[in-house]
Amino acid sequence: MLALAQWLSATPLSAAIQNALWLIPLLQTIHILAIAMVISSIFMIDLRVLRIATSQPMPETARRFVPWIWTGLVLLALSGATLIVGEPERSLPNPAFQIKMLLLALAIAVTGAFQASLRREPARSERADQSRRMTSVLAVSALVLWCAIVVAGRWIAYIKAT
Repeated sequence: MLALAQWLSATPLSAAIQNALWLIPLLQTIHILAIAMVISSIFMIDLRVLRIATSQPMPETARRFVPWIWTGLVLLALSGATLIVGEPERSLPNPAFQIKMLLLALAIAVTGAFQASLRREPARSERADQSRRMTSVLAVSALVLWCAIVVAGRWIAYIKAT
């Protein structure tokens, strides 16, 4: 991973990103705001799934917040990829970054499974049976994974690559 990071760091694109003093802070700000979009949207859906907030039916809650999740993910991918190109030696060989990427893959899979379960059967979260419990587990798992991603992301700055 270190060889890839060194090669990437030597590319003209990486140098251009590193030399634009305003770009990395701007990208980090976009990245943080996109994380907030994703986590707050998942949190709002979780409140509905767990029946803490019941002012809207689940399909309406999903219609309202799911687009924010996927928009946030696109912004995260774009800003994150650019940050990696700009600072590859800081991120790619870093164990915290690698854990973050593993958690990200899991979170996207769980979030996708949760949304697929809502699409297949929108009223599932309204019932009081095993399938509703599974929807609740998926929803809470997604939130926990996204919070773990934030923690791993913060640790990138404090763990030195080996």
